[in-house]
Amino acid sequence: MRGRTDILLGTQWGDEGKGRVVDVLAEKAGVVVRYQGGANAGHTVVADGEKYVFHLLPSGILYPDKICIIGNGVVIDPDTLFEELDGLAARGKKLARLIVSHGAHVVMPYHKLIDRLSEAARSQGAKIGTTGRGIGPCYADKYERIGIRAEDLANPEILHGKLELTLSLKNDILTKIYGEKPLPFGEIYERALEWGRRIGPMLGDSFLEIDEAANAGQNILFEGAQATLLDIDYGTYPFVTSSSPCAGGACTGAGIGPSRVDRAIGVAKAYCTRVGEGPFPTEEFGRTGELLRQKGGEFGATTGRPRRCGWCDLVAIDYAVRVNGLDGIALTKLDVLDDFDEIKICTAYEINGKLQKHFPSSCAELAKARPVYRTLKGWKRGIAECRSFAELPEAARDYVRFIEDAAKTPVLLIGVGAGREETILRGI
Repeated sequence: MRGRTDILLGTQWGDEGKGRVVDVLAEKAGVVVRYQGGANAGHTVVADGEKYVFHLLPSGILYPDKICIIGNGVVIDPDTLFEELDGLAARGKKLARLIVSHGAHVVMPYHKLIDRLSEAARSQGAKIGTTGRGIGPCYADKYERIGIRAEDLANPEILHGKLELTLSLKNDILTKIYGEKPLPFGEIYERALEWGRRIGPMLGDSFLEIDEAANAGQNILFEGAQATLLDIDYGTYPFVTSSSPCAGGACTGAGIGPSRVDRAIGVAKAYCTRVGEGPFPTEEFGRTGELLRQKGGEFGATTGRPRRCGWCDLVAIDYAVRVNGLDGIALTKLDVLDDFDEIKICTAYEINGKLQKHFPSSCAELAKARPVYRTLKGWKRGIAECRSFAELPEAARDYVRFIEDAAKTPVLLIGVGAGREETILRGI
């Protein structure tokens, strides 16, 4: 009997709380797979009253009886990976078995340096808001076919040849374009060899592990980083990430055929946030935005920078439902709205004087969008203790139903607090 396969992904601009949802769903899964992105992601999990932030480790790592896989679609910063593992060991945590795909690409020191220099060279209006973690340059090398893969770290001879070629190209960029000093080969090579000695025992054929686990009847959960509106193809380009967080990205990033995927579940915050540059139609610049930021703790898990905040955008969620073929929504941080007398929710855009209910394919058009709001009544009471939909205040239930009706998609999970137990499950 084949196990069930679920893809969990973000429906907005990231930071929707995917980590805590993965942590809840991982209890029923045998394998948890991270399929794209890099250390620019920050997934926060609160378990047994303790907070954990994962940048590369799959969010199911806290279950010692599971298998966690970093797929070939991920770009790995070994320093960050080992720091996370060492941090969990220092806290006495027993971890899932970790497998790193042979084909996952490695973020090298020159990627980070070029990322920062490239962003600094952009004019103010053209800045992307990159985290400077080297993600984009690493993916660029992957597609230029000069990248270093995880398997290369464990093969000194192959590593030497690849690094020699790539570093010569990067040093030309650093010296001739940015006026920087060249990076030393020996120092980077020795550092990469150290990474290889540690990562070697973790390497495996990730797609084979996934296939065999599914055939053995285990449930598999695919975890995306970032989100739909940051997708390199379907996001608000150029203000996007360098990979494919959408459901299709799980197939290529993990090595599973689309016919073997049973469900795609999208995570949506009960309001909306964005980090970095780019259009954000429902952004609130005044007191409301600051209240959402403070109550929701909206500061980047990776960078610490404050997130831009605004009301929930149903036009964007509808777009995510269509692009990903979502079977359900996991709605997080509903409790952040506890203190509002009234809650706005965007149901359409006004662009150039015309009403539009579909998300524009053009980023330039989206930048002109003005939100059309529906105002709902707030519930004005804490909901963190609620453990069933019936226990929620009537106004909170109405808010959830409004999202379901507009998205034509059921809300299968509701987050009413940061803790693992502060969750309402509805058929998930």
